[in-house]
Amino acid sequence: MTTTMTSKGQVTIPKPIRDALHLIPGSAIEFSVNAQGEVVLHGHKAKADKTATLDRFEAARGKADIKWRTDDLMALLRGED
Repeated sequence: MTTTMTSKGQVTIPKPIRDALHLIPGSAIEFSVNAQGEVVLHGHKAKADKTATLDRFEAARGKADIKWRTDDLMALLRGED
C-alpha cells in the first residue's frame, strides 16, 4: 500500500492497516525502524474515554427520554397549532 506524505510530514494510515491494528481516533501509535531500515508501526489501544466509540449510532441509541408520537413531533416542528 502506498500513501503520500504532505508538506508537513503527515501521512494517512490506510484503512486496512487501521482496521488490522484496531486503531481509532485517539489511539497512540509508535513508530520504529528495524535493522533492515523498515519502518514498523505499533498500535496501542486508545485511553479509556467514554466519548471514544467505534459506533456512533450505538452510542446515541436509547438517549431520548421523551416518547414522541410522530404526528405530535411533526406538528411541533411545523408550528401547527
